Amino acid sequence: QVQLVESGGGLVQAGGSLRLSCAASGRTFDTYSMGWFRQAPGKEREFVAAISWGVGNTYYADSVKGRFTISRDNAKNTVYLQMNSLNVEDTAVYYCAADRFGNKYYHQDEYDYWGQGTQVTVSS
Repeated sequence: QVQLVESGGGLVQAGGSLRLSCAASGRTFDTYSMGWFRQAPGKEREFVAAISWGVGNTYYADSVKGRFTISRDNAKNTVYLQMNSLNVEDTAVYYCAADRFGNKYYHQDEYDYWGQGTQVTVSS
């Protein structure tokens, strides 16, 4: 069982930055591929970014490529999402998710564990 706790959300002006963190419980964090997803009001949850277990390959949705960076610190059992050049379309609840030995990074159904989410609001 893995518990995930997100933090770092908040209110930011368009063009600003935020860094989200997701802390995981357990001693096998390095065996989990980690993903970030988001859900805006009235929309379905969508993939944002993922980082693989092992070598740490990264994957991004086209809408955030070049603006967001996902990273992980296995010693701290934490995955991060650095979000720059935020715009109002990035407003959503952001969730982190974990998939042990996962390799289907874009598919939320593949992820076994989810955090409670953190709200990100970007004002114009």
